[in-house]
Amino acid sequence: MKHFPFFKKKHIEEESRKIRANDPESNALNNFAGNEVSTARYNLATFLPKNLFEQFHRLANAYFLFLVCLQLIPQISSLPPYTTIVPLCFVLILTAIKDAVDDFGRHKSDKEVNNRETQVIYQNDIVYRKWKEIQVGDMIQLSNDEFVTADIFIISTSEPNGLCYIETAELDGETNLKARQSLEETQGIGDDVDDLSNFNGEIECEPANNNLNKFQGNLTWNNKTYPLKNENVLLRGTRLRNTQWVVGIVCYAGSDTKLMKNTNKPSFKRSHIDRLLDKIIIGILIFLVLLCATMSICCIFWESNVGYYFRSYLPWESYISNNKTKGSIQLGLLVFLSYVITLSAVVPISLYVSIEFVRLLQSKWIDWDINMYYEPNNVPAHVKTTTLNEELGQIQYIFSDKTGTLTQNIMTFKKCSIQGKLYGYVMDNNGNEIQDPNVI
Repeated sequence: MKHFPFFKKKHIEEESRKIRANDPESNALNNFAGNEVSTARYNLATFLPKNLFEQFHRLANAYFLFLVCLQLIPQISSLPPYTTIVPLCFVLILTAIKDAVDDFGRHKSDKEVNNRETQVIYQNDIVYRKWKEIQVGDMIQLSNDEFVTADIFIISTSEPNGLCYIETAELDGETNLKARQSLEETQGIGDDVDDLSNFNGEIECEPANNNLNKFQGNLTWNNKTYPLKNENVLLRGTRLRNTQWVVGIVCYAGSDTKLMKNTNKPSFKRSHIDRLLDKIIIGILIFLVLLCATMSICCIFWESNVGYYFRSYLPWESYISNNKTKGSIQLGLLVFLSYVITLSAVVPISLYVSIEFVRLLQSKWIDWDINMYYEPNNVPAHVKTTTLNEELGQIQYIFSDKTGTLTQNIMTFKKCSIQGKLYGYVMDNNGNEIQDPNVI
């Protein structure tokens, strides 16, 4: 059989990956990704700086941080700094606790997935290993109804013709089963542990990518090369159905699997209310700036026309210029910043505290809702991201990929002709059904 020329030789040397079956030492030299995955946003080292960075993306939090910095300047501060530091810290801590609880759920889910066990054929024996211990090149055996551990190339299946069936609901949402098939040349190995342990084929395939519908590669075995395609591969996230067992070699693991390549990195999600609050805060800040600017301009006029001549009774500070115009402008700028501190109450930081409390309590009510408990599978409702509670039920667009998704495909009998005889009804000029004398 001819070599399958799926890319140029230069491209193979630079970017393709070569995997040797049952040879962990050789595969370890290529530094392939392990099979442990993480969907969490934080860890112990990054939680504090990353969470604070995300929280100060909120305009109100950034404003109050700026306000704290102004209150540390004694020349313009009329209020002690703790009047702003305490409520700001309360908001930051409350939000951080909520985010930590959400992320703890992701860590818990990741741990559950990574600690699942699967059968691995190793040194003429079948051993159980956790998913996170699986490496590229390992030969694994899957059983019926088991989730696929990683992206694997099929060696053999329990079906005589090498077929197996998978459910891809977690990949594309489709519940109908799809067929995959092993190569005819490797199907004869079956599930014989000794033969599988002695399998020394080498797989050369394309680098890790996110294309779910394409796989190109070659299998070199017994001095022959066989082309591989998407029908010869099982992807992580799919589930084996109606097939007793499947044996395959791991081609991509962990973050290199097509499922993880199509998974967006965890990001800081903001709801419609958050964006609306930012717009409201911008409006309030504009009003605050105009108000403070008005007070500052009035101060400049008063100091230049009245206050300058009363310095014997109300002396200017030593750092203020004795020049009437320059000194009045300096005082006006200081008064502007002082009024920013004094009028800071117009920005409702307590509103953010209320929203965070409402979100946290609402998420618990959803978790405790008995009407959302699915008894057959013992699965209660669970809120993974409390930030988006208020987005539930809000629909802006509906996309339909085929007729019948949102409508009903109903066929109504009108009339038909059988051996020259008409059966059915006809319509009169008014659109009413009548019995045609020529129609039975």
